[in-house]
Amino acid sequence: MKLSQTLVAVGALASAAALLTACGSGTVGQTGSGASAQPSGSKKLALIPGVQAEPFYISLQCGAEAEAKKLGYELTTQAPQKFDAAMQTQLVNALGSNPPAALLVAPTDDTAMLAPIQQVKARGAKIVEVDTSLKDTGVAVSSVSSDNAQGGKLAAQTMAKLAAGKSGSVLILDTIAGTSTTAARAKGFEEELKNSPNLKSIGVQFTQNEPDQAASKVTAALSSTPDLIGVFATNLNTGEGAATGLRNAGKVGAVSLIGFDASPAEVEGLKNGQYQALIAQDPAAIGTQGVDQAVAAIEGKSVTRTLTAQLHSITKADMDANSQYFYKQSC
Repeated sequence: MKLSQTLVAVGALASAAALLTACGSGTVGQTGSGASAQPSGSKKLALIPGVQAEPFYISLQCGAEAEAKKLGYELTTQAPQKFDAAMQTQLVNALGSNPPAALLVAPTDDTAMLAPIQQVKARGAKIVEVDTSLKDTGVAVSSVSSDNAQGGKLAAQTMAKLAAGKSGSVLILDTIAGTSTTAARAKGFEEELKNSPNLKSIGVQFTQNEPDQAASKVTAALSSTPDLIGVFATNLNTGEGAATGLRNAGKVGAVSLIGFDASPAEVEGLKNGQYQALIAQDPAAIGTQGVDQAVAAIEGKSVTRTLTAQLHSITKADMDANSQYFYKQSC
């Protein structure tokens, strides 16, 4: 997500490289061992998701690992502690001297991550974007993600159904400015909401991907907007924070909360009424397709430049039938 950052110093890069090579097996989202410089015909793949220990990226990693094993490739994963361009830059730069055959990466900033990813590409690695993407479309051979704008539209349509004709205002919570995925969700939501004249957007507010900030934004909106009828949270951290804000204000159920993603906490929230709907992605499919495209590029086969995974609107009434889309905490 997104603070434009300059490249880190050489000493920081060296320590990041040492960390990468030192890691053996570990927790999901922070695993694998660093590879040495790869000869032609390498079977080494690297995955650098947006942040460690997040159920969406854990589920993506699980799908990628299973597909890599099936195709006879070795996948190592290293994730930053926060969804932060500077932290992710260190991990990407650490691959420069030991490039994998392909790098699957979820850029945490669509501009700031361009230079480090380009450096890995220059060393011969194929680049596949998973979940998020760079503004520069000339770097990756393939991008695999959800149709995020469509997901935002689906959330707005769901909000309209929940409102059932009642008039009111709706708050949109985004993460960090410059995050390609959540920005598309927010934009799709606002555009589709215009088709429901009884509902009015009070705009997009950023939370820096911190649940406590999302909770504060909800608290402030409840105070300033008496007719607040709904909140759309564009990812799991903003959703979990928004749920906390509504709970603290005693507004659970009185204000409809639609979250994006289906983390264990969000699923539990849907079950107990803190959420009225979730827009679930299929991160395992994104990981699977990302590996497929990476291997195809390595082996000189046909590659699809842009692929999208399906999205699903889930309510309490149909959550059991859609349990296959709930995110994992381990593989």
